[in-house]
Amino acid sequence: MRLIYHIASRPEWEAALRAGEYTVSTLGLSLAEVGFVHASTAGQVAGTADAFYGGADDLVLLVIDEDKVAPQVRYESVPDRPERFPHIYGPLNTDAVVRAVPYAKGPDGRFPPPPEE
Repeated sequence: MRLIYHIASRPEWEAALRAGEYTVSTLGLSLAEVGFVHASTAGQVAGTADAFYGGADDLVLLVIDEDKVAPQVRYESVPDRPERFPHIYGPLNTDAVVRAVPYAKGPDGRFPPPPEE
């Protein structure tokens, strides 16, 4: 199983469970606005969270089985980062999400890496 991760607000994830698909690209932006759902590898999650989600509350980390994602997943370069990030080009089918775990800053004020699988 190849895992990728997406940081979501709990209310948006709960709405996706009811709808059967997740259509949020990133904090405050929809799939329709951006064209893909942002995702990260295990080594990228904490840095992404620290850079973009520092002021957000009530987050969940979606643990996604990449092999079960219905839309195409492309690993692409992003500005100012040397590594490629997974981008999901369509609504994320909720059955590809292995689990959703609460995701918050640690005592040091930084987000932790994802839990070991």
